[in-house]
Amino acid sequence: MLLVNPKATTTNRRTRDVLIRALGAAVDLSVEETAYRGHAAALAGTAHAKGFDIVAVLGGDGTINETVNGLLDPANGAGAADRPKLVVIPGGSANVFARALGLPNDPVEATGAVLEALWEGRRRIVGLGQALWDDESRYFTFCSGLGYDAEVIRAVEGLRGAGFRATPTRYVATAVRHYFMTDRRHPAITVTGPGIPRARGVHLAIVSNTTPWSYLGNRAVHPTPWASFETGLDLLALRKLRLHTLLWTIGQMLGETDALPRGRHLVQLHDEPEITVTASRPIAFQLDGDYLGERERVTFRSIPNALQVLV
Repeated sequence: MLLVNPKATTTNRRTRDVLIRALGAAVDLSVEETAYRGHAAALAGTAHAKGFDIVAVLGGDGTINETVNGLLDPANGAGAADRPKLVVIPGGSANVFARALGLPNDPVEATGAVLEALWEGRRRIVGLGQALWDDESRYFTFCSGLGYDAEVIRAVEGLRGAGFRATPTRYVATAVRHYFMTDRRHPAITVTGPGIPRARGVHLAIVSNTTPWSYLGNRAVHPTPWASFETGLDLLALRKLRLHTLLWTIGQMLGETDALPRGRHLVQLHDEPEITVTASRPIAFQLDGDYLGERERVTFRSIPNALQVLV
């Protein structure tokens, strides 16, 4: 089953047709176009019952996240052993998950890479993160977060709804503009967890399942450079939102290094099975780059060996 987001940022109808023909020449292919938010999850949730061995996604990180959640939905009756494998073909603006897997960012080149993986039987078993709040839960492939970063994502999604593209320049401009609008004097977030010292007075908390966290064009952003699909969850939290502090931290995140960002204002965790973020007021919440409203408490759990990916 190939799930296609027809509104994916970096593909057009001609490119999609080329990729569909290439995949259809190699496997027995059924193509489904997504029509609304949540549609990819609903379609992926039917894959096991319909007898599909593989679910491929041509779309951005949001469509991939929906597909993953559909595959892992216990209601579809598929256990870990017989759950369809995942194939990822990047079609969004950032494609963080695909690039973290080592796939080319170009959808045509990525299709060639996944066809090679299919022919050679190559697969990778990856861990996921799971966010739980109120009576809801959702898996994430690369990151989630509360606070300033989620506020920026919310603002960019508003611009996308007005017809603007989500380019790296627009993210940077929105982040700068939003910085001068946000409350930088009254941090609302506290970070806790089993065996974790309580960290109060936090402005933003980024929970990572792998690295990078995102991309600015071709520049990877590494707030948690030790995170990986084979370990637990990592966290970076900021206690200060002063401009020089933020610029210093971002500069380290963009550096080509495996070293953790440094600073007395930082809270850092590595390879944790569970992290809980609470807030004294409703705080913006994002998951795999999608804004999911405001929350006052979210618990994050590491789910090891959750998914098989052809790569």
